[in-house]
Amino acid sequence: MTEAPLVLDIDAIKRLLPHRYPFLFIERMTDIVPFESATGWKAVGHNEPFFEGHFPEFPVMPGVLIVEALAQTAGALVVHSLNQAVGSKVYFMTIDNCRFRRPVRPGDMLRMTVKALRRRGPVFKFGGNAYVGDELAAEAEYSAMILDPDKS
Repeated sequence: MTEAPLVLDIDAIKRLLPHRYPFLFIERMTDIVPFESATGWKAVGHNEPFFEGHFPEFPVMPGVLIVEALAQTAGALVVHSLNQAVGSKVYFMTIDNCRFRRPVRPGDMLRMTVKALRRRGPVFKFGGNAYVGDELAAEAEYSAMILDPDKS
């Protein structure tokens, strides 16, 4: 019998990450391979708070928030893979080779694919791509450190 693919909904993601509205940028995760890769999803709604002031005549999702969505996908993958206790925190350390390829607009479905590139103790390095449909919207490499909830 084939095992059903693991899908994490918003409630499961909220158990993994401390982020909350308006700073939680992933709503669902699929294609999870522990310690290796995952796909995060975000429906970019017209009522997102950043659209009011970020180019109101031609609203686009700020690039830094796309990179944050990639990082949150990677962070949730790490915490899920480690079976960490609620309260574990994953902190951004570096962002490298970041490129923005197309605007992300209200109504878009943002798909973030992340791959673990390396691990040294509590520090992970990832490569991530953000897509709208099949079009690459952004790409970056970044590293993060996971802190035990008892030590943070």
